Amino acid sequence: MFTRIRLGAPKPEWNYWRNGFKASAIEVENSIALRVLVLANVIVGIIATDIAAETQLSFWAAPLSVVGAAWSYKRRQNSNVSVKFGIAILMLIALGAFFGRILGELNDTRLVLAQLLVQLQVLHSFDMPRRKDLGYSIVIGMILIGVAATLSQTLAFAPVLLLFLAIALPTLIFDYRSRLGITKPIVNQEKTKHSDVASSLPSYFLLFGLILVIGLGIFAVLPRFPGYQLRMFPVSSNIEVKGNFTGRSIINPGYVRAGNTKGGAASPGSANAPGENGEPGKVDSSFYYGFNSRMNQNLRGEMTPKVVMRVRSQIEGFWRVLAFDRYTGKGWEISRNDKVQTIRRSPWSYQIYIPRPNAVGTTKEIVQTYTVLADLPNLVPAMAHPKEIYFPTPVIAVDTENSLRAPVGLSDGLTYTVISEVPLRDRTLLNKAGNDYPDSISKHYLQIPEVIQEKVRTRTEEILANYNKNRVGFADKSLDSAYEKALYLAQYLKQNYKVPENPLEFPFLEQNEDLVEAFLFKYKGGYPDHFSTVLTMMLRSVGIPARLVAGFGAGQFNPFTGLYIVRNTDAYAMTEVYFPKYGWFAFDPIPQHPLIPPSVEETQTFSVLQQFWKWVAGWLPSPVSGLLNNLFGGIFSFFARTFVWFFGLFTKGFFGIIQALIIATATAFGIWLLWQQWKGYRNRKALNKLPPMESLYQQMLQWVATSGFKKHPSQTPLEYAQISKTQQPAATSEVIDEICSSYVSWRYGGQAPNLQLLREKFNKLKTVQKPGFLV
Repeated sequence: MFTRIRLGAPKPEWNYWRNGFKASAIEVENSIALRVLVLANVIVGIIATDIAAETQLSFWAAPLSVVGAAWSYKRRQNSNVSVKFGIAILMLIALGAFFGRILGELNDTRLVLAQLLVQLQVLHSFDMPRRKDLGYSIVIGMILIGVAATLSQTLAFAPVLLLFLAIALPTLIFDYRSRLGITKPIVNQEKTKHSDVASSLPSYFLLFGLILVIGLGIFAVLPRFPGYQLRMFPVSSNIEVKGNFTGRSIINPGYVRAGNTKGGAASPGSANAPGENGEPGKVDSSFYYGFNSRMNQNLRGEMTPKVVMRVRSQIEGFWRVLAFDRYTGKGWEISRNDKVQTIRRSPWSYQIYIPRPNAVGTTKEIVQTYTVLADLPNLVPAMAHPKEIYFPTPVIAVDTENSLRAPVGLSDGLTYTVISEVPLRDRTLLNKAGNDYPDSISKHYLQIPEVIQEKVRTRTEEILANYNKNRVGFADKSLDSAYEKALYLAQYLKQNYKVPENPLEFPFLEQNEDLVEAFLFKYKGGYPDHFSTVLTMMLRSVGIPARLVAGFGAGQFNPFTGLYIVRNTDAYAMTEVYFPKYGWFAFDPIPQHPLIPPSVEETQTFSVLQQFWKWVAGWLPSPVSGLLNNLFGGIFSFFARTFVWFFGLFTKGFFGIIQALIIATATAFGIWLLWQQWKGYRNRKALNKLPPMESLYQQMLQWVATSGFKKHPSQTPLEYAQISKTQQPAATSEVIDEICSSYVSWRYGGQAPNLQLLREKFNKLKTVQKPGFLV
């Protein structure tokens, strides 16, 4: 071996390193334009993460990425072994810090992962000699954009996404040119360069617009299902709670400021504060007056609209805050405010389990994530029947009305998640619920002041007795069930009582005047919340348990962010009615509101498309929009029910999964058959438009191609016929030769072919040989 080395024999080890270095040198990426575009993509991804998560990563990551990219380009031909070792050590440190942060996080880890990606990308930017390394950076930029999209709650992310798309398109072009080895323009004249760029701009903008339209179209028609959410829910950082939290006090900033009571409203936790008996007062301009242990409905005024929450939920709903059981004549109070249950969570999880009321009936799990944007009371909004809450405090309280209370007021930036088991409203079952109410329900939810009890009961029975005389219902029947009575009374109030045109001029109630009595017999209407109070008292007067529930309406849905934008003016009260075995269900008697508040019965599978259609329908004449509403409404409803039914099979065990797979396979096969028929139809239609000789020639090519003998585009018809003699049976090659020769003579020589004879030979050949079938 030593002799061979001295004689200059090839050295395997040395050759390995020499060849490796050459391969590395060949792969070095020299395109400055590609490097600049990749760097821009990464920086846009970092900025998008900052905007979505409200962090400041780009202040240090962007400059370091620029420095790293410049260093990497300058040293792209060098091995940089010491730098690689340094980068590897720093990456291990970043990974260790990541595991430290992720172990300390009890909730959503998306931002922690994004921070790790940014750190790794900054380190990676110092070592990018090859195009493959630049590809890694492109992928990281795309991941950062994706993470930012999941974190984003406003449209501020949209311009950054468009900028990323605008940069990504030329990046892909330069990457493709680099793969082909095209590093310089073919023409070097300066004038030609500018004209070439100018001529390519229309194509670029066309491609950009096309991608944008297709993307928005896919986004709009993409079905949304309630059960796809991950189980790592967004929650704010842990909040330490000092002192003994009992849950009895309600902290509403609109009632107490600097120790003073506002507008005649009761101060939180105070039983003897002014306003408890319904003295006249003014509504706070920012905070809803009903979020307290006492509600004074003798207040006047309006709130100034202000965004207070953003809610992510797959189902539009009523974000319930609290409920009242005792009517005071001019408002409401929670009679058992001292009977509040506190629940603590474990120290290693944000999850708190909420006791659920005993009720039968079908329910659906709904996940909601709330982000608070303004100071709110320590009352926690949630959909009905919460079973789990992921909240940043170690303790939370549940009152007797199944409302949630936090030990601290909800402040700007606080995020929490609730999982509710929302019951489905089955009208048939609720009609059969009967009136066998438990003592605990009858004791607290049939209370009505004796002064008005007889008047309200008489008026309510009169309305129910005249059911068929009013223009609300036309069927010749009586109202026998509590559900039908509640439904009819709510609709009756909507149609026969009004909100005053100028609510600011609506008079205050006098000292001995009752709100319900004044509404029904004196003013024939009142404030929106007064409708719910009156419905609750009317139901109680005829022996149907009811209570007043206050919360936020769904708000305005943003189809681009998928969030409901909730304002303080979305807060209102409505009526909840108790049905034996099935629990509480809400009815909304307020004019201009839906009679049944939106809940799990409303399909949201194609919610974005529905919102888009509402926007378009607003510009169309009423007859046209009505016709299209009925048409598309039926189509969307059918597809939504089909999707829900199909995916529901996967939740029915092994046989359900097998059934779903069989249905999916049969459907796919049917679609394939229809596609083949459509292709055949289009092919026949195209052949019929050709001249007879051209049509026969193309049919022959298609028929022979089914046996695997396909004509190459570079072959002439005569070359194709010549090769067929060696690859096809004699009878087949003879017909191919005749048709090809006749085709060439017709097309290039102007000779009329004997089409009848050629067709006879071709049809006979297809009958005898059958190498395949003609599509």
